[in-house]
Amino acid sequence: MTLLSTAQHLARDTRRDPRSHMILIMVAVTIAAGAIALVAYLLWPTWVARPASAPGRLPVSVGATLFNVPTSAIRRKIQRHSGPQERVDLSFVFPSLEPPDAPKHVSADTVEEKVQPIDRIFVSISAHHDSLAPDMRVRTIYPRYLEQKTAPIDDALTMRAFRDGSPYANEDLFSATSPSLNARCSRDGQTPGMCLSERRVDGADLTFRFPRSWLSQWREVANAMERLTAQMRGPRG
Repeated sequence: MTLLSTAQHLARDTRRDPRSHMILIMVAVTIAAGAIALVAYLLWPTWVARPASAPGRLPVSVGATLFNVPTSAIRRKIQRHSGPQERVDLSFVFPSLEPPDAPKHVSADTVEEKVQPIDRIFVSISAHHDSLAPDMRVRTIYPRYLEQKTAPIDDALTMRAFRDGSPYANEDLFSATSPSLNARCSRDGQTPGMCLSERRVDGADLTFRFPRSWLSQWREVANAMERLTAQMRGPRG
């Protein structure tokens, strides 16, 4: 009612003074602008766009073989996509076999404080392109360079050293049948010894890497590699 009375009053004043019509126009514009601002405020979206989170697992094809790998376990950002790939590198916390947490920032002042024992098992999935299978390498290539003596480690695990001067000098071959394990391990030196254990899955080879010191619990390690292989395999027709 107040606005209507004001408009009527201004209309009467306009008839008396033609210049006062500008005031009436300004009032009308102000009212219209206020109405538009109110409508815009009520209709303005209040949600905030957020980037889509990465999927928990990614289907990847390596050597025409399907694997379903945890996204957060992939070590290289460039490999974090689905579809065909030549190679995928992953790591898992042992013994939980969960993907590791995101790395924390380490400064030059705290780098020594952050050094911790290795608690991860590393896995590389790569296309083999019809190269010699890992089990064939154990049966036909390694024996050419191994010492004759076999050293029992416990009731099921044995060790044979590679000869000095061979392509595998300063390494040892550990073998067991139940559970199955073949691991070629470097010896401890300035850096802790590391072991490689390989297996073939259709068109891809899986290479596991873990500290030699873990052989004290070799059954758990062998079972962990078997579990990871089964978990990452895609559906088979």
